[in-house]
Amino acid sequence: MRASRPPGVEQTAAATSPSVGQAAQTPGPASATSAIPSASQALAPTAAPAKQAANIVAQSPAPSSERVVLQNNSLALEVDTLGARFVKATLLDQPSDNYPGGKVLLFDQSAGAQYEAQTGLIGQAAAGKAFPNHTLPFVRQPLAGGQDPSRSVVLVAESGGLKLIKKIELAATGHQVKLTHTIVNTGADTVAPSLYLQFLRTDNPPPGENSFYYTFTGPALFTDQAKFQKIDWSDIEKNKTSHIRQASDGWLGMVQHYFVSAYVLDNNQPREFFTRKVDQNLYAAGMIQAIASVAPGGQQTHESTLYVGPQIQRTLEQLAPGLELVVDYSWLTFIAKPIYWLLEQINRLVNNWGWSIVVLTIVIKGLFYPLSAASYRSMAKMKAVAPRIAAIRERYPNDRAKLNQAMMEIYKTEKINPLGGCLPVVIQIPVFLALYWVLLGSVEMRNAPWILWIQDLAAPDALFGVIPGLNMPLGPLPLLMAATMYLQTKLNPPPPDPMQAKVMMIMPLVFSVFFFFFPAGLVLYWLVNNVVSIAQQWTIMKRVNAGA
Repeated sequence: MRASRPPGVEQTAAATSPSVGQAAQTPGPASATSAIPSASQALAPTAAPAKQAANIVAQSPAPSSERVVLQNNSLALEVDTLGARFVKATLLDQPSDNYPGGKVLLFDQSAGAQYEAQTGLIGQAAAGKAFPNHTLPFVRQPLAGGQDPSRSVVLVAESGGLKLIKKIELAATGHQVKLTHTIVNTGADTVAPSLYLQFLRTDNPPPGENSFYYTFTGPALFTDQAKFQKIDWSDIEKNKTSHIRQASDGWLGMVQHYFVSAYVLDNNQPREFFTRKVDQNLYAAGMIQAIASVAPGGQQTHESTLYVGPQIQRTLEQLAPGLELVVDYSWLTFIAKPIYWLLEQINRLVNNWGWSIVVLTIVIKGLFYPLSAASYRSMAKMKAVAPRIAAIRERYPNDRAKLNQAMMEIYKTEKINPLGGCLPVVIQIPVFLALYWVLLGSVEMRNAPWILWIQDLAAPDALFGVIPGLNMPLGPLPLLMAATMYLQTKLNPPPPDPMQAKVMMIMPLVFSVFFFFFPAGLVLYWLVNNVVSIAQQWTIMKRVNAGA
């Protein structure tokens, strides 16, 4: 924003914020005209002009509109001149069988899947008027010389003594959209409007979302003060959100698995973040920023960026601080980010994400080999004394005190730590969970081939087809993983409790059922991890037995 924010505007923005939380409840011009909330929905009496504007807009006939399509090699963006709203975004470089047309859609107006981006002005307009907002018709203007009409459009609306000129420019490549809002005062009084940028979305999960593992869908924001914050739909529904409201920096986005849309402001001026329920199954999240006072005949310009695309971390890092955090690793971020970096470096060498997973898993297992060796040595000793432990349990079936005493004597004589096989494994768990989240959240796995029949590491292995009725993919990778889990179980010392022993034997079967639905990249990671673990464990146990 080229002008400084005048004093006292913060109150105006906060008071009028409810008026920007409403939008067309169903696609089409008619519904868009009744989007501004009534006074009963406002938070403060200062929002009363919004009620007057709402009455006028709602009583006016539904205006006609047209769709303007901007396109480059990565993104096709449709803008509706009614409100200058972003109503459809097709990611041309992201194939998917889960969407009509075979490409991922972010903004969409399909039945039950409303998702769009909106901008406009709010503030104290003249009585009975509203500043140009996302419910009013805009008129397409000619472009200046040298501008590409396939990637640029200028839309203008005038109301309430203000003219809003919205210039939309799609980058030559990639998924960035430059937004320039020019506010011209055509009235007789000095005004201080505020600009809002918001997303409107149903809480439905993205098409094709897997029900066997959880990924976050919903609004998210980042500020230097509060850092990365996710906002659950249920908290918005109950009006119990706890996200930061006021900040002098930060962005706001709408997140789903692998993809994100986000508003990034080209300034460090104060802004307000808001979320609200608009209608049943429909929510709004956005930012408000005050514009410096505009004198009669004067103008102010505000610039921002709209990103609509995949969660490619290097791109997001360059666009805004913290934007790469939409690739959500939860509390394991501090471990997962270095792991992702290492995976990325390996892929630069091998140029195949499948082999990168294999190499990364072997590298991590190698780094943890000293801990694993200690664990396997303890397991080998435990397995060697297992027959003696079983005999003691038969000798003292009803005397737990003597049983424990006899077992401790064996452990002491053989220099065995009963927890020695567990502690090294526990230490490694956060690292391998972090690697799990890296592979689950990395959009680079989408449509990434490995070898032979594995042509998409983000999709389940379904070489043998899908089991009818269960809708369960069937492929070799989960079967091989189940076999390696069973072999690991045989290598480990049997639990002293017979029931536990039976449970451990059927665990590979249970896990394999779940992994049939998991992405092939994740199953590949677990398979390689199991194979390397078996090789390490067998080698160490053989050495321990030879020494005995």
